[in-house]
Amino acid sequence: MALRPIDNALPTTPDRLKKQTKVAVSIQKQSGCGVNDENNAPLPPSGDATIDYIISENLKPISDPESKIQSLIEGLYSKDWAKVCESLNNARRFALFHSSLLLPVLDKIMLVLVKAMKNPRSALCKTSIMASSDIFNAFGDKLLELSTSDAFVNLLLQLLLKASQDKKFVCEEADRALTSMVGSIAPLPLLHQLHVYVSHANLRIRAKNAVSASKCVSKMGIEEMEEFGLAKLVQMAADLLNDRLPEARDAARSIVISTYEARTKNEEQKLETWQSFCQSNLPPVHALAIVKIPSQ
Repeated sequence: MALRPIDNALPTTPDRLKKQTKVAVSIQKQSGCGVNDENNAPLPPSGDATIDYIISENLKPISDPESKIQSLIEGLYSKDWAKVCESLNNARRFALFHSSLLLPVLDKIMLVLVKAMKNPRSALCKTSIMASSDIFNAFGDKLLELSTSDAFVNLLLQLLLKASQDKKFVCEEADRALTSMVGSIAPLPLLHQLHVYVSHANLRIRAKNAVSASKCVSKMGIEEMEEFGLAKLVQMAADLLNDRLPEARDAARSIVISTYEARTKNEEQKLETWQSFCQSNLPPVHALAIVKIPSQ
């Protein structure tokens, strides 16, 4: 009896080829998505576009900006991700050189930034983070006044998420954006926004948030710290002091030192005043840990 040759490949028949084609098309339909769909990662097309990351110092003003503000919005909502990147760079130019034209559409811009940061394409994500830095630097305190609270909170959360991820070049860009945010916005209103994420379930987000919060506190005067609440500050620090990540613990110590200096500035018996303050506002175990930090 003739033996059948052993072959791992299944026979290729016309019917089987049809089935394979249908499966391939089905996979492409499920995987493919618009640039603005953050829930699916689009398959990179052949000959993918190259994106230039332009530093802020190399950006130039826009010629005839009044006539181009509408096309900016259209470009930001394009389904072509490369076009969105180009439009984000134009939004940066508007922010730095023609900020008054960007004010009426600021909320829309922030929504696009959040959506682009959620996109699986690293190029689109990084460009949107760079745009957020320029918007922080351009608008400063006005950003909190002119945008809805939800728009800013969502943008802040995305920056904290990106600063917490493993892609180094995205993470570093998000860290720079958070630094720009702290440097350009008044510390008291910003600390109120950061306080939302002090107890976030993600330990990396907690740590990144704690670092920004500690920088805010270090910039605050005594009156601003008292307005926020000295007791609230030490309670926030106590929650972070036993955190798993060293970034969070270091930030907690920094907050404690700033609070200690503010609370005991005009006191002769500084350590006694500090001990009494901590014992009045913290559980005994937390109070004991916080009291020791200034002397360390």
